[in-house]
Amino acid sequence: MTTIAGHMRVARALAVAVFATTTALPTASAHAAETEVKIDNFAFAPHRVVVKAGTTVTWINDEDIPHRVASSTKLFKSNALDTKDKFSFTFTTPGAYEYFCSLHPHMTGTIVVEAASGSRAAQ
Repeated sequence: MTTIAGHMRVARALAVAVFATTTALPTASAHAAETEVKIDNFAFAPHRVVVKAGTTVTWINDEDIPHRVASSTKLFKSNALDTKDKFSFTFTTPGAYEYFCSLHPHMTGTIVVEAASGSRAAQ
């Protein structure tokens, strides 16, 4: 193979890789944000989270004790989460969503969902 043919093959492979990457990425209008809530020391951290509609919140159990994440309105409920297990839920409708650990009801938290054009901050 000549040097030019080798360069052409590499250029084609790079072009295919770039095209595949750009078509696999979501557009700005389809962007899905993600936020994490840690479960540690019998608490959810952060305790209150503010996100935009369309955001996926993932709870991660950082303790050696099982926990369950459950919505106060029964919108979502995880299985028992062992150490390093995760549970995710995507919030699509603006509002305030209170949740708790159904195994340890004193553990509570709130997800505040704003319209997609609103601000996003963890508190």
